[in-house]
Amino acid sequence: MTRNSETSVIHDEENSRYLLQVGEQTAGFAAYRDNKGVRDFNHTVVYPRFRGQGLSGRLIGEALDDTRALGRKVVASCSAVQHFVDKHEGYRDLLA
Repeated sequence: MTRNSETSVIHDEENSRYLLQVGEQTAGFAAYRDNKGVRDFNHTVVYPRFRGQGLSGRLIGEALDDTRALGRKVVASCSAVQHFVDKHEGYRDLLA
């Protein structure tokens, strides 16, 4: 995953989630479940003290970019992920 200033998104495959890191702190996560080549994003959280900074968009965008690179389709069970895809046409082709 890419790193920009002190914010990064890390794929925690063991726990089926993408972690949003701000410096040394975990600022949120996007959880998923894989099934037959489809990645279902089912829960996204940005912790309260990190909200209002556009970090959820970065988290979701990088998680979707990584999913695309892996050749998987996406189910957006999480409303935040669905909202992101609705706002960003370039990700609509990922939807299963």
